[in-house]
Amino acid sequence: MFCKYCGSQIEDGAQFCPNCGSATERPSAPGGGNSQPYYQQPTYQQPTSTSNTIALVGFILSFFVTLPGLICSIIGYRRAPEYGGNGRGLALAGIIISSVTIGLAILFVIIYTVVIVQYGLAVSAI
Repeated sequence: MFCKYCGSQIEDGAQFCPNCGSATERPSAPGGGNSQPYYQQPTYQQPTSTSNTIALVGFILSFFVTLPGLICSIIGYRRAPEYGGNGRGLALAGIIISSVTIGLAILFVIIYTVVIVQYGLAVSAI
């Protein structure tokens, strides 16, 4: 018997070619009838995660802890192309929410300081 892939001679009844390693054709069943065809169970791969988790984390954190939310949202926005664009909107929303919150906090501190300084001077002048 000869291997149909590499042409080397192999023993009768061998399942694999010792030269190239390819599977040989199965011999027919005794009596001339054909045996059942060889069937291999298909293998399935685990689905890969295509969600941009860091963008989601950044979006959620932007409501509670703005600076880490802003950092995670920026990272998630930059990684969005790796996930096929998934999470880009969440990351952008996290960036906007965090930026607006930080801006309002800075504005509040400035206004509060100005008011305290004015009223503090007015009270001490009396």
